[in-house]
Amino acid sequence: MKMDLVSGYKGVVGLVFGNESSSNEDSYVERLLGRISNGKLAEDRRNAIIELQAIVAESQAAQLAFGAMGFSVMLSVLREERDDVEMVRGSLEILLSALTPINHAKGSSNEVQPALMNTDLLSREAESISLLLSLLAEDDFYVRYYTLQLLTSLLTNSPQRLQEAILIIPRGITRLMDMLMDREVIRNEALLLLTHLTREAEEIQKIVVFEGAFEKIFSIIKEEGGSDGGVVVQDCLELLNNLLCNNASNQVLLRETIGLDSLISILKLKGSSYTFSQQKTINLLSALETIKLLIKGGSEADPGRDLNKQTNKKTLVQKKVLDHLLMLGVESPWASVAVRCAALRCIADLIAGDSKNRDILSSKFLGEEPQVEPALNSILRIILRTSSMQEFMAADFVFESFCEKNADGQTMLASTLIPQPYSMNHAPLEEDINMSFGSMLLHGLTLGENDGDLEVCGRAASVLCHVLKDNSHCKERVLRIEIEAPIPSLGASEPLLHRMMIYLALASSMKSKEGRLRSSDNSYLQVMILKLLVTWLADCPSAVHCFLDARPHLTYLLELVSNLSETVCIRGLAAVVLGECVIYNKSTDSAKDAFAIVDMMSQKIGLSSYFLNFDEMHKKFIFANEESSPNNSKSFTRSSAASMEDIVDLDNEDLSEQKNVDLPFLSSIMDSCFVNLVKGLEEAIREQIVEVYSHPKIKVAVVPAELEQKNGESDGEYMKRLKAFLEKQCSEIKDLLVRNATLAEDLVKTGGGGNFQSEQRVSGGSGRGQINALNRDLQEASQRLEMLKAEKAKVESEAKKYQNLAEKMEADLRGLSDAYNSLEQSNIQLEKEVKTLKSGGASTFPDVEAIKAEAREEAQKESEGELNDLLVCLGQEQSKVDRLTARLLELGEDVDKLLEGIGDDVGNVEDDDYEEDND
Repeated sequence: MKMDLVSGYKGVVGLVFGNESSSNEDSYVERLLGRISNGKLAEDRRNAIIELQAIVAESQAAQLAFGAMGFSVMLSVLREERDDVEMVRGSLEILLSALTPINHAKGSSNEVQPALMNTDLLSREAESISLLLSLLAEDDFYVRYYTLQLLTSLLTNSPQRLQEAILIIPRGITRLMDMLMDREVIRNEALLLLTHLTREAEEIQKIVVFEGAFEKIFSIIKEEGGSDGGVVVQDCLELLNNLLCNNASNQVLLRETIGLDSLISILKLKGSSYTFSQQKTINLLSALETIKLLIKGGSEADPGRDLNKQTNKKTLVQKKVLDHLLMLGVESPWASVAVRCAALRCIADLIAGDSKNRDILSSKFLGEEPQVEPALNSILRIILRTSSMQEFMAADFVFESFCEKNADGQTMLASTLIPQPYSMNHAPLEEDINMSFGSMLLHGLTLGENDGDLEVCGRAASVLCHVLKDNSHCKERVLRIEIEAPIPSLGASEPLLHRMMIYLALASSMKSKEGRLRSSDNSYLQVMILKLLVTWLADCPSAVHCFLDARPHLTYLLELVSNLSETVCIRGLAAVVLGECVIYNKSTDSAKDAFAIVDMMSQKIGLSSYFLNFDEMHKKFIFANEESSPNNSKSFTRSSAASMEDIVDLDNEDLSEQKNVDLPFLSSIMDSCFVNLVKGLEEAIREQIVEVYSHPKIKVAVVPAELEQKNGESDGEYMKRLKAFLEKQCSEIKDLLVRNATLAEDLVKTGGGGNFQSEQRVSGGSGRGQINALNRDLQEASQRLEMLKAEKAKVESEAKKYQNLAEKMEADLRGLSDAYNSLEQSNIQLEKEVKTLKSGGASTFPDVEAIKAEAREEAQKESEGELNDLLVCLGQEQSKVDRLTARLLELGEDVDKLLEGIGDDVGNVEDDDYEEDND
């Protein structure tokens, strides 16, 4: 196998670099390897090693040539020349150069990389890993240093093979762990190697922890200065995160052996004037990643994950981690946006599903006298004031976690929602320091009507959505809140729900022709307000009644659903709000009941177009990936940390690759719980519309003349005629109801209108939306027709193929039958010949002597040919001997003396062979 790899490798050398250009490198590398392996003088061998290292470090062709024939030579030196430190150093340097890519080489992306191929070859060498690990016990500093670099190169390019080999080697990981206590340079190399080694390798993680990794990691972090340290602290935290990620047992060991104090101390800010360098930011982000892993508790498949998760949370809170997280995420103005966001997300994870931790957070106060305020107020201020979209989403995630299945907390927050005078509502945001939580939230909800204030309104709407979610009491309480009109003398106060509809319409009207807001491209505002409306109206008939009190609300929603210039997400959520006005409608007013709304939907936009909005919304990534969490973040490594140090706001990126594409951060605003709510509402909306549509209201009709009693008609005949008439009418009504229900169900299932819907749209006056819907239906039908044609062609092609195959098989069968018949005839003929031979017919026996003579003649011809070939070969060899004899004479050698005994030995061997043959 190894020879096949090497021979294939030599072929690659010629293929990539050309035989002519690589021949010089091959021969030079081969000569140097020969001097190293066969040289008599130690100094000459060392010089050869120096020359070989230089050429391998500079030339890709030399790297390829060395990989084809040099590894066995170098490993032999490492194995047999341990006493010669210079030879061992040089051999390690050559191996390291062979495994290091040459950066200045410019080639195509698909060009063969010699360093990668050499890594693969070296990792396949028998006992190469164990030999390198044994070198870690050597006293020489550079031997240990180069060995660690070699192992790191092997692990980077062939991780699985090296991980398997190290697990098999006795005390292999122990030797690596010992390097953490070595000199600083070697310790840092060992850290990098262990970081690569423990990535997604659970068995190695357990051994490393057993060897005391936690104590050594935190000892190095403390020695380097904690979060103020350099890149070594980052490497230590990356190794720590590898050991804790999805590993509940290691988390338990950390918690119960050395505790979590050392980890929490990394988050503690020291001094009065905090400085945040780029490296300190990365170190803090890595430590916050560790906190997040502990809060997660382990892999989802681990049965003890939930218990470990709760224990970790309890321990972290007992160690006052909330104070440090609030300092980093809320109070520290010097921290970068990335650190603040990570700290806020850790706070959200810490309180999620934990009532005690929620109470602790709600009781926290921040700031210094006299400007002390609750922590929740400070987090709300971040939501309303921050210019970073990422920071808004992280702070909003805190309130989402706080309010999720926390009725008491929601009621506590809703109880502070007290309207302020109009003059206070329009005060600057900077004057909200003394406001309660509810007053500050209402201040943000009603701040103003320009684009900047609308953005604050949208963010406040997101917080209010969390307060109202799944809480009927809070919905009713907030429903009673009325906002003072801008000029009280010109108008009465209005419900907060109505004000939200005004802002929704304003956000849409303030878009430019390109469909964007004039200022900061905040087209997500409509989505957040619609999310509030969907949450508020869900299972709340009082909110639906309040919403329908203003008839323009319904008209605007119908226009929004049919407006193709809006995004799919906006149209879909507007359709959900309309559907809630149907399923939660308890109105007795014929102009605002469920039937009236369904009738308006049918007349204005058509039910097929209405349901099409649901289908289009489900195709978007937000609904397709409902498991997405706003708490997703990548693990920190040296390569990724620099790029992740600053979280760039999505506002500054090009977010619309094509028209009507939803913004990427909407997946954070529309969390999985809300997506599931929308899906459940959609199913209920479809069923309710089918019910309303198939059972229309019975209108009063004029009594037909047939029901009046005729002159001279007896009472008995009149009753019989009435009975027959009623039975006929009942039968016709039943048939109509069945047909209506069937058509409505087909409409919901297929999303198409059919003839019935087309007639209704035409009779109701088809508008632009209906025409567009018909065009979409036509396009879908055309696409289905094309698909059916393609399937038909495919089926016909397969049928033809199988028909040809059957014909071929039939022909083969006929051929086999003919062959069988032929064999039968041949067999009969042979049997006849055998019978003839048995009967003694001499004429049928072959001439044996003639056959023997012919065979002897052919054998003699063959032997004569072989003898001639042998004589030619002997002649060629004799010419070579003559040339060699002449050359030896020129060099002054005695040829006769050199040839003494050679013939005798050959003769003796031949005699022995002859005797063996005779025997």
